[in-house]
Amino acid sequence: MTSATVSENREGHGDREDAGPGEARMTLRLPKEYTARKPGLPFDPAAGQAELGAQGPVHRIELADGEPAWLITGHAEARAVLADPRMSSDRFRSERAMSKLPPKLRKMLTEQDVRAGNFLTMDPPEHTRYRKLLTGQFTVRRMRQLEPRIHEIVTDHLDRMIAAGTKADLVQAFALPVPSLVICELLGVEYDDRDEFQERSATLLRLDTPTDDLVRASEELRAFMLDLVRAKRAKPTDDLLSGLIEAAPDLTDAELVGISTLLLIAGHETTANMLALGTFALLEHPAELAKLQADPALIDSAVEELLRYLSIVHIGPVRTTLEEVEIAGVTIPFDSTVLVSVPMANRDPRNFDAPGVLDVARPRPSHLAFGHGVHQCLGQQLARVEMTVGFAELLRRLPGLRLDLPPSEVPLRSDMLVYGVHRLPVAWDA
Repeated sequence: MTSATVSENREGHGDREDAGPGEARMTLRLPKEYTARKPGLPFDPAAGQAELGAQGPVHRIELADGEPAWLITGHAEARAVLADPRMSSDRFRSERAMSKLPPKLRKMLTEQDVRAGNFLTMDPPEHTRYRKLLTGQFTVRRMRQLEPRIHEIVTDHLDRMIAAGTKADLVQAFALPVPSLVICELLGVEYDDRDEFQERSATLLRLDTPTDDLVRASEELRAFMLDLVRAKRAKPTDDLLSGLIEAAPDLTDAELVGISTLLLIAGHETTANMLALGTFALLEHPAELAKLQADPALIDSAVEELLRYLSIVHIGPVRTTLEEVEIAGVTIPFDSTVLVSVPMANRDPRNFDAPGVLDVARPRPSHLAFGHGVHQCLGQQLARVEMTVGFAELLRRLPGLRLDLPPSEVPLRSDMLVYGVHRLPVAWDA
């Protein structure tokens, strides 16, 4: 076990159930070395995490006020934490954790309607109730049935890019709108309203958002979703939200708002950043790009490898111990904060050969990009379909795809809860 001193800064996490607005408001504060990547190494874990991970799988760290926390960097140890019922996802139950929040934030987070439906921060049996309801909506069969529509959405956006010339910002032209449109259609949100929810979700996901702005954005997004819930009750359609209302008529408006808000943000932010950051990584690894272009059948393994190699998280998920717990010989006291480093766990040399190497032909790795245990990502099959279709068509339709600026000038999302790139200017052959 190693030690490190940690000052405060909001940390985040990403492509699974363990990421969302409720958790974002409950995150700890960590220094930039735990979120910023080294110059020239945009795809590697943050330097501070890498240094600790090289020394062992469990690390005692200190927060700015001297309070201890524990950082898990080993793959097996991370899986153990995420599967352990003694590790609570509900940080609201810890008076210690709640006392650290600004009064306005603490007040908002103790309101029953704000918590309702946010199963991300719940433990069984509360979590189990919501999970069962949503599992019926996110079946593998339903996700596969969506594939033709996803292919249509991807094709439409690529057609627009090609019609406009041979250059584009891949984030704005493709990576963000494709999953946004998919999740809007799935939930029954009008796509014309996307700017409204994207702006507010971005406020919630920024690392430096002031408390007043966090509260305001949360309230505005809840109001937006409440209007949608009431509209679906009055006139249901063929979408997931209407399906939930029909399957569970006892769900309150507040519960439906919490569920749909969580799915809306997680459903577009995470996949959008995987599409953009994944393209960036492939362009920076020309041999792997050429391998994938020569053999399109590698796309499934390439998607899994990108998920492993590019953890679009900084640190997280976050757990709180319900009793004293021992992990890898290290005793973690009751009511302690435990942070799982998915970036480091996904590069644990005990679990992966040459973990720092991107290999699109790597046999399917047992990565933690979608979490593990009861909180494992509900939408992982949808994300896989979007990435498989998105990457395959992007490389097929845009010959000679390349960056349109030096790699060092690509603006990274080190300032956001979900990592990725803010912009990705690219060019291709006519």
